[in-house]
Amino acid sequence: MQKWPGRPYPLGATYDGAGTNFAVFSEVADRVDLALIGDDGTEQLVQLTEVDGFVWHAFLPSVQPGQRYGFRVHGPYQPAEGHRCNPSKLLLDPYAKAIDGQVDADESLFSYRFEKPDELNTMDNREHTMLSVVTNPFFDWGNDRPPGHAYHETVIYEAHVKGLTKTHPGLPEEIRGTYAGIGHPAIIEHLKELGVSAIELMPIHQFAQDGHLQEIGLKNYWGYNTIGFFAPHNDYAAGGTRGQQVTEFKTMVKALHEADIEVILDVVYNHTAEGNEFGPTLSFKGIDNAAYYRLVDQDKSHYYDTTGTGNSLLMRHPHVLQLIMDSLRYWVTEMHVDGFRFDLAATLARQFHEVDRLSAFFDLVQQDPVVSQVKLIAEPWDVGDGGYQVGNFPPLWTEWNGKYRDTVRDFWRGEKYTLAEFASRLTGSSDLYQDDSRRPLASINFVTAHDGFTLRDLVSYNDKHNEANGEGGKDGESHNRSWNCGAEGPTDDAQILALRAKQQRNFLTTLLISQGVPMIAHGDELGRTQGGNNNVYCQDNETAWVNWELDDIQKDQLAFTSLLVKLRNNHPVLRRRRFFHGDTGVDGLGDLVWFTPNGTEMQNGDWTRDDARAIAVFLNGDAISEPDPRGEPVIDDSFLILLNSGHEPVDFLLPPGQYGDDWTVAADTTTPRGGASEEPHKAGSTVQLESRSTLVLTRPRQAAG
Repeated sequence: MQKWPGRPYPLGATYDGAGTNFAVFSEVADRVDLALIGDDGTEQLVQLTEVDGFVWHAFLPSVQPGQRYGFRVHGPYQPAEGHRCNPSKLLLDPYAKAIDGQVDADESLFSYRFEKPDELNTMDNREHTMLSVVTNPFFDWGNDRPPGHAYHETVIYEAHVKGLTKTHPGLPEEIRGTYAGIGHPAIIEHLKELGVSAIELMPIHQFAQDGHLQEIGLKNYWGYNTIGFFAPHNDYAAGGTRGQQVTEFKTMVKALHEADIEVILDVVYNHTAEGNEFGPTLSFKGIDNAAYYRLVDQDKSHYYDTTGTGNSLLMRHPHVLQLIMDSLRYWVTEMHVDGFRFDLAATLARQFHEVDRLSAFFDLVQQDPVVSQVKLIAEPWDVGDGGYQVGNFPPLWTEWNGKYRDTVRDFWRGEKYTLAEFASRLTGSSDLYQDDSRRPLASINFVTAHDGFTLRDLVSYNDKHNEANGEGGKDGESHNRSWNCGAEGPTDDAQILALRAKQQRNFLTTLLISQGVPMIAHGDELGRTQGGNNNVYCQDNETAWVNWELDDIQKDQLAFTSLLVKLRNNHPVLRRRRFFHGDTGVDGLGDLVWFTPNGTEMQNGDWTRDDARAIAVFLNGDAISEPDPRGEPVIDDSFLILLNSGHEPVDFLLPPGQYGDDWTVAADTTTPRGGASEEPHKAGSTVQLESRSTLVLTRPRQAAG
């Protein structure tokens, strides 16, 4: 085979139309062999003799897209020193753009013998591991453009590629559970009717299956077990030639962009699928273990773990930082995605031990002309010391606001002393984000997400029911802040079912009238259940998939959710870019006023009463301080929102006429579809709000515009 010197950059396998350049980093290697795998499974080794800056490289004119390959790295196997080179292991390219196959639980994947852990395992793993694939980078994007929705115009829909599409009756059978399914008109029509502006896909980077799950007949469903930071997961492709997943993913993004929907990826850069010292050797471990992973200083045979998965990437090593930044740029420039949600992002801030918001990773993101311009969402915690960092990420970043989730859940299940914090969450969490550099839009508001109960289960179960996960019910969060409304799980009691449906509407209403950026978990608009399982990470089946066969209650919930999203999208006072500051509008009224049920303004003592579970809030559409994109004043209708989380009805006295003479209903959680009413409520009149319900009233703007 003809071999040219090639180039040390870009890393990975790069096809240019004339051949393929291969480049891989390893500082510890003595020798690196490129293994080309034929269609018949035969292996041809090509030694990489060119080395520049610890990057081993060559150009092979004969290699075309579709070629499968891997690396065999020769070097020290000294676990106590942090080195785990083992040429008997065929290794994935860390920069592979596509990956073929999946791993099993065979002993050959491990660098030690199961019966003798101190003994080097020289069994060849080729028949049991995944293979890297050379891809064709050329794709006709046509006139594709990023939708570029501002955060205050964004409603995020968190979804799983397979879970959202696997049972949808409008999809051809062969594309259910795939990228093609997400890009199909049936799914896009649902997203458009719902009114969301972005779909946030749970991990689609190539991930590996966990051996312990395979042994008990389960699978990794969520995908938080990444092994390929550049490769779309191959199981989500409808099929075709090797590397088809790349083309199919791009086609999906193009279709969503045509519908004005952004694509955000949930990414896992904090750890890999190789686990700790007892995990398999699939890629990084065998290439340069001590460079890629954070090891225990006193004993480098062990891994420092702040993720709960066995390992953490070494965030102060330049080649790890390069890997992550190259990956992020690739997904933006080549795959056209619009943003990222970073799993366990506090680990990315651990340049040394402590969480440092000014660590090298954040410096690199800040100055990067590509990555700094897309949506950056942090899951602002990990499992290490000091890992809970809600409110502490740098200015470019938004955060999953876990305090929003907890407070809203507590308020609607009737907990004492929640009113003051609930008011803060409703108005953008200024206690967390109000400084010179951040805004309410830093808060990604959510009540439910993939991790935990669905919205329907949140109001149907007091306890988790995870027995099917095979861990004796020990997995998953035990403190869910849930309330089953009077019965645990399924029931035929009509009153309980009605209350559960209303509670779901209360949660959805709160979410979509709160300042910040709302996120809806897929299927919550349909009343999806997981049967009380709050940790379906291993349930690749009907337990976790969205069931599209809807009863009347679920159809009502879909209509109600769509009404709320439309209301939010149509009214800028519900999605302000800046915090309320007590500004006075042209009508002489404040931008935000809180009322007790008796119609008087809230005083300090009113917030701390143990029985305070009802409140009204006035949002002044004539007192929006921020201008529109052309610098013009933003004028909107005003809203009066009545909330009662108590178990008894409450009479609300509407405020006097200067706040509005006539108020009409925009949304009402006491009715299945929450529809508006024509009959207005007069200023100074009394409105009885039944227990555990929300009433959203509106009146026309008073200023010109």
